[in-house]
Amino acid sequence: MDSHHRGSVPFLEAAGASSSFLDFVTASNPALLPFGRSLPAGQMPETPHGTTIVALTFAGGVLMAGDRRATMGSMIANRHIEKVFPADRYSVLGIAGTAGIAIDIVRLFQVELEHYEKIEGTQLSLEGKANRLGAMIRANLPMALQGLSVVPLFAGVEAGGSSGRLFSYDVTGGRYAELEHHSVGSGSVFARGALKKLWRPDMDRDTAVAVAVEALVDASDDDSATGGPDLVRKLWPSVYVVTDDGATRVSAEALAPVVQAIMDRRTAEGREA
Repeated sequence: MDSHHRGSVPFLEAAGASSSFLDFVTASNPALLPFGRSLPAGQMPETPHGTTIVALTFAGGVLMAGDRRATMGSMIANRHIEKVFPADRYSVLGIAGTAGIAIDIVRLFQVELEHYEKIEGTQLSLEGKANRLGAMIRANLPMALQGLSVVPLFAGVEAGGSSGRLFSYDVTGGRYAELEHHSVGSGSVFARGALKKLWRPDMDRDTAVAVAVEALVDASDDDSATGGPDLVRKLWPSVYVVTDDGATRVSAEALAPVVQAIMDRRTAEGREA
């Protein structure tokens, strides 16, 4: 242990800190937390909301993808929003719901995992990460009851492993292990239907990317809050793949031909629905 860490540990112990950054801030200055505030009574103004997120397992890991549209009532608030983020090296997090609070919770979760690793000298298990995220969503319940809900989707592999796992949540922080694939957000019912038809055991990475993109395209067909691939602006979904090599983002250059192939096939088929 170097001199920096030898000096920092006694300070943290004296300050009453633990391996949980969330617990430390909750005890020392809860107003700094995204959900550490009280809101006055009254009707909430319109705020940007993000949807839709899909996740699925494949041979060697797990994949998560999200569209790029945020809506505010009937308006498109943003066409470039990011809804999928690396939580740490071996896990990813997708967010649906109130965009501003969701992004703050993502940042807090990233710090929580990094803080734990620095204090304990090891990473949390995937199950432990999922539990910590559930605690954050549970802490946001008072805000959710006022209309500012956040519903995440969490996925990853154990460090050194290659078996992907998925976890969904409700607004109370309830955590649920999902099998094979899952989707959250306003377009999730349509995306999930596509995943049920397209997912196969032992798919390779490239097939999983194509399945995720097609599920988002199906969602955008029937849900106005979900943005499909934008061929004019060259905007593709955000797609992350997690394997035993870690979490990596699928590049726009790799996604472009996948999107084009889906569009070309649907154009050739000439289907109405």
